[in-house]
Amino acid sequence: MLASIQLLLWPLFAFVIYKIVSAIATTYRHAQAANKHGCKPPPTFPTQDPLGIIDVVRLIQSNNAGRLPEFLKERLDLVSRQEGRSVLTFQTHIVRNWLLWTVDPKNIQALLATQFKDFELGPIRFGTFSPLLGNGIFSSDGKQWEHSRALLRPQFVRDQVSDLGLEERHVQNMLQALPVKSDGWTETIDLQPLNFNLTIDSASEFLLGESVNCQLSALAGKADSLDAGGKANADFVAAFEKSQDMIAKAFRLNDWYSLAITKEFRATSKVCHDYIDRIVNKELSEHSEKRLEAGEHEKYIFLEKLAGATQDPIEIRDQVLSILSLTSQIAGRDTTASLLGFLFLMLAEHQDVLCKLRETVIEEFGTYKRTDKITFLSLKSCQYLQWCMNETLRLFPTVPINSRRSVKDTTIPRGGGPDGLSPLFVPKGTEVNYSVYAMHRNKDLWGPDADKFQPERWNGKKPGFEYLPFNGGPRICLGQQFALTEAGYVTVRLLQRFDRFDGSAMEGLPHDWYLTLTGRPKYGVKLRMHAANED
Repeated sequence: MLASIQLLLWPLFAFVIYKIVSAIATTYRHAQAANKHGCKPPPTFPTQDPLGIIDVVRLIQSNNAGRLPEFLKERLDLVSRQEGRSVLTFQTHIVRNWLLWTVDPKNIQALLATQFKDFELGPIRFGTFSPLLGNGIFSSDGKQWEHSRALLRPQFVRDQVSDLGLEERHVQNMLQALPVKSDGWTETIDLQPLNFNLTIDSASEFLLGESVNCQLSALAGKADSLDAGGKANADFVAAFEKSQDMIAKAFRLNDWYSLAITKEFRATSKVCHDYIDRIVNKELSEHSEKRLEAGEHEKYIFLEKLAGATQDPIEIRDQVLSILSLTSQIAGRDTTASLLGFLFLMLAEHQDVLCKLRETVIEEFGTYKRTDKITFLSLKSCQYLQWCMNETLRLFPTVPINSRRSVKDTTIPRGGGPDGLSPLFVPKGTEVNYSVYAMHRNKDLWGPDADKFQPERWNGKKPGFEYLPFNGGPRICLGQQFALTEAGYVTVRLLQRFDRFDGSAMEGLPHDWYLTLTGRPKYGVKLRMHAANED
């Protein structure tokens, strides 16, 4: 009996010895490689337990409280006090992994550009995003990502993203939800859902050739009063929103993300898939070169062009959902809704900036009855408008936190040693997190007033990797110009229509975040607006 037990234990004993020897050998190999490249260790965030479980709990609590971006900035400040110097990169231990955190522009440039091939999104990103987005551009790496990028890049050239007639139709629907009372003021209303509805309406029309008409559905009232088409649209939008929330929750579980890939998650994603599949299959069945050459559609339709590049319905669906996510999140809810939301909150708090921006709008674009002066180029050349949007994206970046994972043993330029100037060794499989939010508010990079809303700071400023509202390098956001054009257009039209904002309903509330894949104001954007004289 004893001999049998010993026989069974020998494989376990051998496995343990193997793991110990492997760990020692790996540590030695890493030390040798680090020495070869002159690497030194970074500062370590002080954890209160060996596994870092307390840190995970606090991170989740801060996210639930809407303070995750600021919480991570405070960690950086704590390590800086611990080291007696300004720290831009540190390491921390969570559960079984060592993670790196950085706000150093040089390191972030290495991750995203100069050492692009050394890093990837990683398996956690694919595992959490793929139930909804499949192999789309948001969830893929390597050859699949290159293929997606090449397929989608032509769809975002300037001529395609400058259709302001499309934007005007949806702005008019938005204004129907902002009736003016006899005293010249609107009711206090939350602009956040209005911005989201507007941008997903315009994004869906651009992508699919037909709008999901969120705004009209909201104006009509409850979903049960809608026809079958309107109900399907409303169901898709609700499922799409919910799926993205589920992705965000799964992603924050890191290695344990599979716990969040539930039946509900898959069922919600299937609602999105079925909706897009119906539209894609209809397009593929009608698509022909003859139809395209005949110029049956004068306006640009993303789906139609995509169907001309590939006939794979699953690939088209994945790309459409990825870009719909990009345009509704990056160019929509969280660079139009987030950018507009935070911008209007800032304008309500800084009436001097509001007055100056509105004077600029009227001078350069005319009053509300005029739209002829609003073009892609005139929006881009309106300096003070661009400054205000840049400053809002600096303080409230759409994606405040991001990460990459090393695909091989490599290094990043700085962060090691007593002065933080030595390179860091990054073993294969290491997660390197970077906080755009903390970098954008770093006083070493942006001056002592880094936490203040100062549009004039952009006078003559041409930032590099210290300013990344749309990421950087080969994976820079394809929808950047779509986003800025749409946000600029909506801002101009609202400032032509309204001359004063009253943000007293938001008084005393902190600028906390609601984070899904991206971020937006946690408490909404509750404002009253005063109608301008249209003469």
